[in-house]
Amino acid sequence: MAKIYNTPQNGLSPFHTILIFTIIGTECIIGIIANGFIVAIHVVERIQNKAFSTRGRILFFLSASRIALQSFMMLEITFSSTTPQFYNKEIVYNAFKVSFMFLNYCSLWFAVWLSFFYFVKIADFTHPLFLKLKWKISLLMPWLLWLSMVISLGFSALFFNDVYNVYCNDCFSTHWFNSTKKSYLTETNVDILVLLYSLGIFIPLTMFILAAILMIISLKRHTLHMESKATGSRDPSMEAHMGAIKATSYFLILYIFNTFALFLHLSNTFESNSSWNILCKIIMAAYPAGHSVLLIVSNPGLRRAWKKFQHQVHMFLKK
Repeated sequence: MAKIYNTPQNGLSPFHTILIFTIIGTECIIGIIANGFIVAIHVVERIQNKAFSTRGRILFFLSASRIALQSFMMLEITFSSTTPQFYNKEIVYNAFKVSFMFLNYCSLWFAVWLSFFYFVKIADFTHPLFLKLKWKISLLMPWLLWLSMVISLGFSALFFNDVYNVYCNDCFSTHWFNSTKKSYLTETNVDILVLLYSLGIFIPLTMFILAAILMIISLKRHTLHMESKATGSRDPSMEAHMGAIKATSYFLILYIFNTFALFLHLSNTFESNSSWNILCKIIMAAYPAGHSVLLIVSNPGLRRAWKKFQHQVHMFLKK
């Protein structure tokens, strides 16, 4: 059992409170703007073409989940800081954790499906099963996206049971305005938390790592094939391989940092107002924002659309 006393926000000075809200709020706003832009681009695509492309559908689901995740993150920080009496009710506390884990699981699954889609489209294997998957991936993807949401809901719902118990200690007097404050004690069953957290991320991360390894193998085979033809220049297939591997690597690095920060935050290892817990929240807010910005920067179509959007905003402001 891990125990921590959750105290009201008065444990931090007003300056530090404003600074923390500014940093995390800025990260969340950047993430919401970046993801909102991706969603808008693919909504326009849907209207113009009467259908989503497979990549556009995945990016839509991924970006929408991250808008919800970062909005919910700001909501949770606000409630936990300003109204701890409400936030630390056991049913409310558990509901926040379950909802937060659902959005995290969804975001992970959708990012994995994006990497998996790139792998299927770019990799060059001749195995009949792979060729069949390459042919049917566009038909399967809508079902896979909805299935991953159901799986995420199932794993996150397990957090309702035997993970957190929240108690309210007796009120104690303060010297400020003759008021009273409440102290909250959260007991975390770390063993169950580790089990549920690991189960929830094991399947998507295994798929992600397997796809990354196969992508590298495909690149190696393609490179040897090009060398056998005595071709020194890179061709479009090699460029596509390298771009997908870079995007996969960036996501994995960001997600590893997010995984550790999220687990430490969920396990209540640190006191709620400690510097380490605040650092965990900053990392958790940076992960979806950072990866979404990288998606825009690394995708030529999104990058052109973003430059066009910036130009339109600039022209509007000059009027």
